[in-house]
Amino acid sequence: MSPFPLRVLTGAVCAAAVEMAAMTTALALYPFGFGEDGATATAGLRAVDPSDEAASGARTHRVQAAADDIPVVLVHGMSSNRAIFHVLRRDLRRAGFRQVSVPNYSWLTTDVRKAARMLAAEVERLCERGGHERVHVIGHSLGGLIARYYVQRLGGHARVHTLVTLGAPHQGTLVAMLPLPHPVIRQLRPGSDLLTELAEPAPGCATSFVAFHSDLDELVIPTASARLDHPDLRTSNIPVRAVGHVSLPLHRRVVSEVCRVLHDAHRPETTAAA
Repeated sequence: MSPFPLRVLTGAVCAAAVEMAAMTTALALYPFGFGEDGATATAGLRAVDPSDEAASGARTHRVQAAADDIPVVLVHGMSSNRAIFHVLRRDLRRAGFRQVSVPNYSWLTTDVRKAARMLAAEVERLCERGGHERVHVIGHSLGGLIARYYVQRLGGHARVHTLVTLGAPHQGTLVAMLPLPHPVIRQLRPGSDLLTELAEPAPGCATSFVAFHSDLDELVIPTASARLDHPDLRTSNIPVRAVGHVSLPLHRRVVSEVCRVLHDAHRPETTAAA
């Protein structure tokens, strides 16, 4: 066997092992994802010990004061809950984002549009409660499509500064072609009415979109379907190597890059360009 295929095989095996570990972690954390979300409260936040950051290996970015006041809303995927964002929420706080909200929505949700309206109401409550004008949103898997629908079709671009998606099936996934009964799964089929609606013109959408897509995503097939390409949207696509679908919001390298993306969104030159 030549060295190149061997490296590819070794990488795939390692990624599969990491994905299995991520699934085990997500399953263990799942029961802790129910109940009231205290993530938006700032009173309980403590100063981060630099030694803690070094031990975690996190790349921490201290954002400007203006960015500190922008809440971040995390939207989980199907059959998941807020517990999947345990690592991401912690590192966002360490990166200087003081308010991180992680609402739950029911896995029984039968329509992306309905879930998007629920997200819209949550964002409005968050803004009214804290006097905020804009938020950032990060959506994993189905959560990315829910957030995108909110931004594109429900006027959410007026509220959302940056939308980051992790393994969201923007162009559908062949996995949804399996004969599964859940209505939302049918909406994830390539060419579905939902995806056709999202492909329609979206003039005046000011939100910045950043789509993370992994070459070893086992639930978004083909993996390039997690890319976001739309002529009316300001999009950036970030490739990720050897990270599975469930691992995306838990993987240290991905989490660090997400923090960097939101940090860079508030650089003076980026703000001026926007």
